Amino acid sequence: MQKILVADDVEINREILCEILSGDYLIETATDGEQAIQKLLECEGRLAALLLDLQMPNMDGYAVMEWMKKNHWMEKIPVLITSGEDSAEIENYCFEMGVLDFIHKPFEGSIVKNRVKNIVELFASKNGLQQKVEIQTKALEEQGRIIQIQAEKLRDTKRFSHLMMQYQSAIMVVETKLKVLNAEFSQEYNRNPFESIKSRLKTPKSIYEKLERKGFPISVKSIEENLTDVAGVRVICSFPDDIYRLAELVVRPNDIILVQKKDYIENPKSNGYRSLHLILDVPIFLSHEKKYVKVEMQFRTIAMDFWASLEHKLRYKKTVEDMEEIESQLRICADSIAVLDHQMLQIRDKIDKTHTAMLHENQFL
Repeated sequence: MQKILVADDVEINREILCEILSGDYLIETATDGEQAIQKLLECEGRLAALLLDLQMPNMDGYAVMEWMKKNHWMEKIPVLITSGEDSAEIENYCFEMGVLDFIHKPFEGSIVKNRVKNIVELFASKNGLQQKVEIQTKALEEQGRIIQIQAEKLRDTKRFSHLMMQYQSAIMVVETKLKVLNAEFSQEYNRNPFESIKSRLKTPKSIYEKLERKGFPISVKSIEENLTDVAGVRVICSFPDDIYRLAELVVRPNDIILVQKKDYIENPKSNGYRSLHLILDVPIFLSHEKKYVKVEMQFRTIAMDFWASLEHKLRYKKTVEDMEEIESQLRICADSIAVLDHQMLQIRDKIDKTHTAMLHENQFL
């Protein structure tokens, strides 16, 4: 049987509570606050609840609560106040201290039984859930530690370092080609086809986690054969038509080979995500061979990239309130961005058309 501590200076109150609860619990009693704390310490880990009177000599119930709060005992044992007080101010204070319920005097047997039973079961359930969370947290931390160790081992191998050098070289090839195209557009058309280029290599930890998640072997060969996004280049353009023009020019001379194309601009994802994705085989020239290395390219407008950045933050926040409402708002924003990009493109075309007409007119003056 579970054990309950009853702290009350009035003998008849202790006897009534013992009589009501003795069929379901073992009862310990205390006649004042000092004795109650002594019993708490003696029975640590073996008490299911504390029934605490507020008005007691030597050390009252308020002082016991303060001691329990200070020493984190409110988290160890549920406290129910047994009192004749009927003041909202007193009840609010007790709840703020961590008390879980009140049992008002004079005692009514069924109410006492049910309130104690409910609080004991609720507290036990809460502790059980906390223990499960702690166990799962430790398991995840251990898994993360193992992944980190394996990722570090992978990173430290010479073959892995050599492969990362090849991916970095492929990124440099793509970036160089884009910069040449940018210079050419600037010279011939007096404008730039893109605003910025961002590149990245996956970390060893990220590579390891993805291989494990997909069920692929953890090896350098497996990285080359199964992952297409170790090397990534993101191109941010001003207008949607620049995206398609650049994507075509990147692969047109046939030195860079298009492996796969996913058009999330024409066919957005269900959450509103828009971007043009290309998987490319990019040639790099090593000292003893020409080799093709896969690079993932993403093309977005400035507005698409801003939206994707915000959606990425939301995806990795686990405690955001009103998640569904925010996701709905993001979908609406994605549609608005698509309309805005189209309108901006139309305005640019009107400006270019007017400028071309003026140049043509000036030739005949």
